Amino acid sequence: MNKKDPKKEKEKALLKSKISYNIKKYRKNVGYTQEELSELADISHDFMRRIESSDGKNSLSIFTLYKIALALNVSLDELVELKIKKENKDVVHEM
Repeated sequence: MNKKDPKKEKEKALLKSKISYNIKKYRKNVGYTQEELSELADISHDFMRRIESSDGKNSLSIFTLYKIALALNVSLDELVELKIKKENKDVVHEM
């Protein structure tokens, strides 16, 4: 049986949530609607809506992330920006 590590699952959820937040932030900064961005990134509007959902549970490929970054004229690292610092061998994320 494959048990999920709660700490890793929390980190994964935090990263997905941060990516969703950043996509929405940069989309609004350039004045695009979800529909406009989905068209520019060549993905469905429904998928864009799910990517930006507040729960951040939807996975996306690195290629899809790349297409969104190109459409927003930002780098991939700006979309996955997550400040990480180590404290006592634990990873602490700052948003």
